[in-house]
Amino acid sequence: MAAAQHPDRYTHGHHPSVLASHEWRTVENSAAYLLPQLRPGVRVLDVGSGPGTITVDMARLVAPGQTIGVDASAEIVAKAQALATEEGVDNLEFRVDDAYALGAADGSFDVVHAHQVLQHLGRPIDALREFGRVAGADGIVAARDVDYEGVIWYPQVPALDTWIDVYLRVHRSNGGEPAAGRRLKAWAAQAGFTHIETSASVWVFSSPQERAWWGGSWAERAVASQFAEHAIERGIADRATLERIADGWREWAAAEDGWLLMPHAEIIARR
Repeated sequence: MAAAQHPDRYTHGHHPSVLASHEWRTVENSAAYLLPQLRPGVRVLDVGSGPGTITVDMARLVAPGQTIGVDASAEIVAKAQALATEEGVDNLEFRVDDAYALGAADGSFDVVHAHQVLQHLGRPIDALREFGRVAGADGIVAARDVDYEGVIWYPQVPALDTWIDVYLRVHRSNGGEPAAGRRLKAWAAQAGFTHIETSASVWVFSSPQERAWWGGSWAERAVASQFAEHAIERGIADRATLERIADGWREWAAAEDGWLLMPHAEIIARR
């Protein structure tokens, strides 16, 4: 029996193992496709800004232009604001907001950016329409999302085959779409955008340090994060299965020839 859907429940949660992977993100490794648009004076809205590392980078690039980061979690917004204060970035503010009903007037921003956000939303087309509203006729909407159905790794650790099956099912049971990347262009068209530029980029984890970090992060997520809670409560995986998945990540991380690639689609959309 298929698991019941729980729309817009964040699959990963805010466990420290999840936040560590978010805090690694920068404009360079997660939004390089957008760099030509991030000029001084540009007004930026970063939707789903999380702990704020990408947002801080953007704010520096567009200063003195105003940058706002928004997230649904007050706890994460406070964490991001503390980072901005610590880094001395004063053209940046973080707020709690709703991706479907942003607290900004039409055309308030030149760039509306969302990184790894649309995959977690039950209504990504509605969200894109809302992003377009605050970008206005002259602004752009930029989005980048992974496509989990395209993730590849070596060596072929059997427990990671189990992991991807469980992950896809948990993510979809939360109302999201883990293969969002391949759908971004179609979603933007359905949201009414008529000029859509597309590109793609990848994350690759291969060095001993990268494998230890990424594999260790997922070994912990598999048993201790919100992902694990959802998997168990919905009957998608039991504790023993999650423990095997965690062991599989550790096995992959320890393999000298270990390698993993995560494909991402990117769009820059205009009305």
